[in-house]
Amino acid sequence: LRDLFHPSRASPAATATLLVPAALALVPAIVLVVTVLTDWLVAVSPLSPWEEDLFESMSGDTLAAILLVCVLAPLTEEMLFRGLILRGFLARYPRWPAIVASAVLFGASHLNLYQFAAALLLGLLLGWLYERSRSLIPCIALHAAYNAAVTWLDLQEAPPELDAAWWAPTPLAWVAALVLAAIGFALLARLLRPRRA
Repeated sequence: LRDLFHPSRASPAATATLLVPAALALVPAIVLVVTVLTDWLVAVSPLSPWEEDLFESMSGDTLAAILLVCVLAPLTEEMLFRGLILRGFLARYPRWPAIVASAVLFGASHLNLYQFAAALLLGLLLGWLYERSRSLIPCIALHAAYNAAVTWLDLQEAPPELDAAWWAPTPLAWVAALVLAAIGFALLARLLRPRRA
C-alpha cells in the first residue's frame, strides 16, 4: 500500500503538511468554475427526465451517501485513476499525454456529459499534482474536499422565495476564490517544481 499511496521519497507527513493545505486552497475556485461550466452545459444540452432522476438519486442526504461520495469515492477513484492508471501511463508515455489520457478516462467513467466535463478538469489538475508529487495524499485530500463542497452545496435548501441560483457567488466571492487559488497554485508550483540535476 505504501508503494501505491506514496511512492515518493519524501515523507508522507511532510507531503501532507506542505501540499495538502496548498491543494485545498484550490477548492473554492474549482467549485465555482465547475458550477459555471455545468450550468452552461445544462443550458446547451438540458437534462432529460431520466438524467434528472439520476442526479436526484445521487444527491442523497444520508450518512452512508455522504461517506460514499466524500470518503470512499475519492479514495478508490484516486487509487485507480492516479495510483494505477496514470502511474502506468507515466511509465510508458510523456507526462502530458499520460495526464490527459488518464483525465479523459476519469471523466468518461462518470458516464454523463455533465460530470464528464467536471471530472476532466479535476482529473487534469489531479494528474498534474500526482505527476509532480508522486503521492496520492494531496490528490485524495483535494478530491475529497471538492466532493464535500459540492455535496454541502447540494444539501442546502433554497429559500422558497428565491430561485435555484440562490447561492450564486458574488463578485467578491469570485475574487476571494481566485486569489486563494492563485496562492495555492503558486505554492504547489514552487514546492513541486522539478529539481535541477
